[in-house]
Amino acid sequence: MNKDLKIEVYMNMSCSSETQLRDNISRALELEGVTAEVTYQRLSDEEARKLDLRGSPTIRINGEEVQPLPQGGFT
Repeated sequence: MNKDLKIEVYMNMSCSSETQLRDNISRALELEGVTAEVTYQRLSDEEARKLDLRGSPTIRINGEEVQPLPQGGFT
């Protein structure tokens, strides 16, 4: 069963994790034998607040945050 996956990755402007994230997500999808629509976005603090993001990077799979953080602010 391979349901449609949508992975959204949000990062602040200074996040240095993008290259490693891209590699890790690509590798995980390949190992699991699934495909997904994956988007990467860099956001300002204001844009992140509007989306209620609390950390950078934030990863959502089918709209659900993978590791929700209790603190506020897009750090």
